[in-house]
Amino acid sequence: MDKQAGPPANHRSIFWISVLALFTAALANSIRAGAAGALKTSLLDPIDAQHSGAMIGTVLGNSFLGFALSLLVISPLLDRFGAKKVILFAAACFIVGPALVLMSANAGGSVYTMLNIAMIIWGFGWGATEASINPITATIYPNDKTGKLNTLHAWWPAGIVAGGLLSVLFFKQLNLSWQVLIALPIIPGIVLALWTLRHEFPKTESTAQGVTFSEMMAEPFKRPTFWTFFAIMFLTASAELAPGAWVDVTLTETVGFSGILVLVYVSAIMFVMRHFAGALDHKFSDMGLLWFSTIPAAIGLYLLSTANSAVTALVAATFWAFGVCFMWPTMLAAVSRRFPRSGPWGIGLIGFAGALAIRFVLPKLGEIYDNAKLVKAGSKEALDALQSGTPEMHSVLAYAAETSFQTIAIIPVVLFVIFGLVWFFERNRNTK
Repeated sequence: MDKQAGPPANHRSIFWISVLALFTAALANSIRAGAAGALKTSLLDPIDAQHSGAMIGTVLGNSFLGFALSLLVISPLLDRFGAKKVILFAAACFIVGPALVLMSANAGGSVYTMLNIAMIIWGFGWGATEASINPITATIYPNDKTGKLNTLHAWWPAGIVAGGLLSVLFFKQLNLSWQVLIALPIIPGIVLALWTLRHEFPKTESTAQGVTFSEMMAEPFKRPTFWTFFAIMFLTASAELAPGAWVDVTLTETVGFSGILVLVYVSAIMFVMRHFAGALDHKFSDMGLLWFSTIPAAIGLYLLSTANSAVTALVAATFWAFGVCFMWPTMLAAVSRRFPRSGPWGIGLIGFAGALAIRFVLPKLGEIYDNAKLVKAGSKEALDALQSGTPEMHSVLAYAAETSFQTIAIIPVVLFVIFGLVWFFERNRNTK
């Protein structure tokens, strides 16, 4: 098979279509987080108030399950399906997912089941997006993978900012229903579909270089070090995305303003910082950049657990933002650089690890949060007797938030050791 001589003539359009797809996925993710409290109160508290924290954690986590499943299935078959069809599928999921959430309000006793199905389908769109845009970007910019993947993924926090601000505007200023907010991602989903229809997409880098399907599938298993990165991504995603989906449920009660604004602030920092990733990668290497990132990430997550005002929340969020801003795209670039013959399958497996982590971490955070509420209240009966908005309930929820964030703050500490070891061994090997 002939190698590609260079990027296709429409590579800029392809890149911006990829940006829109990721922006839409992020907008949806932020809106889900922003509407989580309203969904919990309106749909899940009437069913089971004691376990509604774990239930909303499971609902939110199922978007990550859909993400993980579609990423795993689509990634190795990307060139067989064609990136164009995959992005069109993603656009369809961005339309169908929120539509089903809207319908769940009238689902009666099946509301919990329908919410979970809706979130899985919505997550399919996110997974299809990541399965296509990451290998395509690595293909059209082969000499600047870390820089361009970070630039692309800068639009993830941009979508988070947009969704977070819209959540605050709709709920706090305009006093609109959660249904209006949930419906918003349908609009960019339609635009994405129409724009994608106008363009053709290239084959991925590994296919263009003549790597066969069986060789691509076998590559991660022929090189066991690949699975080190799989395990690392499980942890990095837990440090970045799980707290982002959890802030509205927890911090709103502890810092005096909507927790989603913390996510907006963090995402704004990430949007700016990811544009500098290429230069930092050249200076420190991808592993060095990731190793440095774990320190502010750990400090930030711990400080979020103790935040009790707007000022302390923003200080904590600043540390956390600087810590996690490079993690996801740099991990993707690191794998593409070290295992190029694994192609979209290798990148997809790493994304799958990240998504799978969140699917398990979010419900676990919900359980920790619910258990902490019971511990602080003293008993189920005492918890049920507390009234929303009272100082006693505020104390219970603040303790639960502190406990859940302190638990997840352990993860960057573990990553500090792992990234340091990988960086050390790779530097020693390259100097011999």
